Amino acid sequence: MVAEGRLPHFIVLVVYLLVLVALGAWKARRVKTQEDFSLAGRGLPTFVLIGTLLATWIGTGSIFGNAEEAYRVGLDALLIPIAGASGVLLLYFLAPRIRRFGQFTIQDILEARFGPVARVLGTVALLLAYVIIVSYQFRAGATVLTYLLPGLSSGLAVCAVALFVVLYTALAGMISVAYTDVANGILILLGIFLALPIVANATGGVGAAIEALEPAQRTFFGTYDMGRLVSVLLPAFLLILGDANMVQRFFSARSPESARRSAAGMFVGVIVLEWGIILLALLGAGLVAQGKLSAPANEAHVIIHLAFEALPVWLGATLVATVVAVVVSTADSYLLSPATSIVRDVVQRFFRPQMADREAVLLGRIVVVVLGLLALGLAFLSSEFFSVALFAYTIYGAGVTPALLAAYFWKRATSAGAVASMIAGVVSAILWEVLARGQNPIAEFAETWSVDAVVPAITTSLVVLVLVSLATPPPDAARASAV
Repeated sequence: MVAEGRLPHFIVLVVYLLVLVALGAWKARRVKTQEDFSLAGRGLPTFVLIGTLLATWIGTGSIFGNAEEAYRVGLDALLIPIAGASGVLLLYFLAPRIRRFGQFTIQDILEARFGPVARVLGTVALLLAYVIIVSYQFRAGATVLTYLLPGLSSGLAVCAVALFVVLYTALAGMISVAYTDVANGILILLGIFLALPIVANATGGVGAAIEALEPAQRTFFGTYDMGRLVSVLLPAFLLILGDANMVQRFFSARSPESARRSAAGMFVGVIVLEWGIILLALLGAGLVAQGKLSAPANEAHVIIHLAFEALPVWLGATLVATVVAVVVSTADSYLLSPATSIVRDVVQRFFRPQMADREAVLLGRIVVVVLGLLALGLAFLSSEFFSVALFAYTIYGAGVTPALLAAYFWKRATSAGAVASMIAGVVSAILWEVLARGQNPIAEFAETWSVDAVVPAITTSLVVLVLVSLATPPPDAARASAV
């Protein structure tokens, strides 16, 4: 049964999801080729590209992870958007070049520059990171369901969200994802920025809300030292620079200029939306500190808690739909990218190079379902958002981004250097994460200096890339200029 007083939220959410399914089914009729399924036929206009780029990046890591961090640390959380915005600024200059390359995946770029082993390793890193990212999208969606349907177990809620996301993504691929992301992006803007003035008024103003926080939360660098700040900012910066979703969307653009304009629009959107989400979480923390709102059971749920407990019904229902929009738009993107990579970078590249388009689309849908099931299994292993997000970003950022940037900018980088760098980045990230949880010198160092896995992982990846490249013969001119 729907919780008392929450029927309007439930109705709005159901209507929203039905509209998504209808739009996906309508767009599915256009899916004829692999290019349609994976890249929307390379015909996305600038406005749609901006919407889908934003809706993909502003995901559960923002509305749950960053909100959790804002509730915990206070004003220091306002520094978090610097990472994404800085990465997008660099993508602005890379976007036309990526579109002109005209392929399907990041792995196409890696192989053109560093050979087939780099393609395979890029696929492995992508799978490891993206399945983790999808897993906590499922948990985030389940949080909304359990607020609405308190009699529903969390396990069943996670399964229900996973079922919807997987079937929706498999339906029409990038065509449905891109166009529904525009609707999701508009809904995210409306939900966050309509809620902000109402919650601010309830606290007595932004200043009053901040004044109610703990002293350390009321000043910049009150809770972050430099080690912690680097550990928080670097994973997101590395992820967005090498994010397969960003590259796949630039490949989907109508033209190189459209890709560049979309990156510019995304830069503005990331700053505005990330700060809006963090400010809303800070206001929620202030409302709790003032005793005007009960504390959420989980700090990461502060925005959901506001939607149900502190906002007018109509706005709370809109904000609930906003959160689900975030979950769906992020989860489908992070399912579609690895599915595309497996089909193109593994099956077609090494086993079935002459695969027909219809067969490739069918296989892509099957892989979406399989990856969704893997993510569903991982969803039951953790209840955290921010730390899990940072670790997923680290695996991918340290494993892929240095090699990818070398493909763009360093002609002296060699295949051996790139391959060694990718292995070193992923392995060192996983080892550090395991060792930092034990009783050993690494754990003591990590705790004393607030160093997360990203710092040793990216350092190792870069050092190995440079040293091995310089120690091996330079690539020939054709490969050095392949991208």
